[in-house]
Amino acid sequence: MSNIDSAGEFPLGDRPVKRLGYGAMQLAGPGVFGPPKDRDMALAVLREAVASGVNHIDTSDYYGPYVTNQLIREALHPYPDDLVIVTKVGAVRGADASWNPAMSPADLTRAVHDNLRNLGVEAIDVVNLRLMGKVHGPDEGSLEEPFTALADLQRQDLIRHLGLSNATSTQVAQARSIAQVACVQNYYNIAHREDDALIDELAEIGVAYVPFFPLGGFTPLQSTALSDVATQLDATPMQVALAWLLRRAPNILLIPGTSSLGHLRENLAAATLTLSDEALDALNAIGL
Repeated sequence: MSNIDSAGEFPLGDRPVKRLGYGAMQLAGPGVFGPPKDRDMALAVLREAVASGVNHIDTSDYYGPYVTNQLIREALHPYPDDLVIVTKVGAVRGADASWNPAMSPADLTRAVHDNLRNLGVEAIDVVNLRLMGKVHGPDEGSLEEPFTALADLQRQDLIRHLGLSNATSTQVAQARSIAQVACVQNYYNIAHREDDALIDELAEIGVAYVPFFPLGGFTPLQSTALSDVATQLDATPMQVALAWLLRRAPNILLIPGTSSLGHLRENLAAATLTLSDEALDALNAIGL
C-alpha cells in the first residue's frame, strides 16, 4: 500500500482514481512555455509519480505548447492500464507565450487530434473544455457550441469522458444537458473558496471536483494559521493545505504540480496527514 492510498479514491467518469494525482503544468519551461530546465528531472518526476501510485495525471497540449504531453509520452508510454490522463482544450499559445482563446469547433477538433498524437493514444480519457473567463475565475456565458463540438468528438470515440474547467454552476448545468460531465476543474484552495456551494452540489451527483492552484498558484499560500498547524503536525504548510482539501469533500481530486522529486514526495505524503477537529477549525477560518 502506497502513501497515497490513505486518501482513498473517487470516480473520474467510469474509472476510480486515487484522490492524490499529479499536474504536469510545471514540467514546461518558465511561464509554462518552452522546454523544461531539466528534461531528465521532468521525466524522473513523471515516472516516480506513477511508481508511487498516482493514476491521474492532468496536462494540456498548450503547456509548452506540446512539451508536457510529449514528456508524458516519453516517460510513461505504453501507459499503465489504470492511468487516467486528463487534458484541456480551448486555448492556444502565441509566439509571445500569450494564452489565446481557441473555442471554435475547428479549433477544438484540431486540439483534440494534437493531444491524441502527442500523447500517443487512440482516445483521450478525459477532455476538459477550458473556458477562458477571468484570470482566476469564470464568467457566465453559453458553452453550447464548443461543448457540443466535444460531444461530437466523444461520439467518434476520440474522447471517453468530458469535463469543464473554469466554469460556473449554470454552465455545468448547461453542459450536463448536452453530455455527461465527469469532472469540473476550477480555482479553489484553502484561502479561495468561492466554489464551496458548487463542490457540494457536484458531490451530491457524483461528479469529481478538481481544484487548480490548490497551493495558491504562482504565489504560494501564506497564512499564520496554516503555518501553526503545520508546525504542530511536523509537516509543511503546503502538505497541510492539501490535507485540508482532502478533508473538504470526498469528490475532490488533487493534482498538485511540481518539477522537483523532493516536492513530489512531500505532496504525496500529505495523504497520510490527520487533521484534528481543532486544527480543522483553525484552517476553516482562513477562507472566511
